[in-house]
Amino acid sequence: MVKLSPFYPHGEIPIPFSEGQTAMCVEGIWQGLKVFENEDIDPKMFKNDTMKSIKRTVRKFGKPLGHRKGTKGTELLDYIQARILIYLPAYLWVLENKVQYIIERLREASKEQDIVLLDYETNGDVLNAQKPLSHAFLVKAHVEGNYPTAETLANQTPQVEQNKTTKPKQPKERKPKKVTDNQPKLFSKP
Repeated sequence: MVKLSPFYPHGEIPIPFSEGQTAMCVEGIWQGLKVFENEDIDPKMFKNDTMKSIKRTVRKFGKPLGHRKGTKGTELLDYIQARILIYLPAYLWVLENKVQYIIERLREASKEQDIVLLDYETNGDVLNAQKPLSHAFLVKAHVEGNYPTAETLANQTPQVEQNKTTKPKQPKERKPKKVTDNQPKLFSKP
């Protein structure tokens, strides 16, 4: 099932809005089109076939500004727009063109029994920018024939992070524990 990972280097994955250009993995497309305050897109990400060193971080490149709409595009997409217009189509392309045999086996098996897909993430709301998207959710949606697309999401409103105006919690006062004779001691008297 590792082949369902967005990091898996299937190769020849079309980069959305980038005529004739391809990438090794979906995560390479996502990270490669990301634009930071100190760094533009990184075409090297499109060729990464190691499943390692794909993430581009705020610590190294500064605040993310968005995702470029294609390798030569001038428009920057916000996080949710990029998820809908770049990530979802790229991952769907992989499901339909690189792992269709796995999807078909899951589809057939799900007719006979419940299938459990494990994932690091549990967010099945494409419009929730507060959490990473669950790939198990996307696989399940595809198997069931209701994979999210720009068209199906068009009339929905993205969840935005709530303005947190509550006071920060004060740490609880910690009282020292009483040491009794039957508890282990760190130091003993000679």
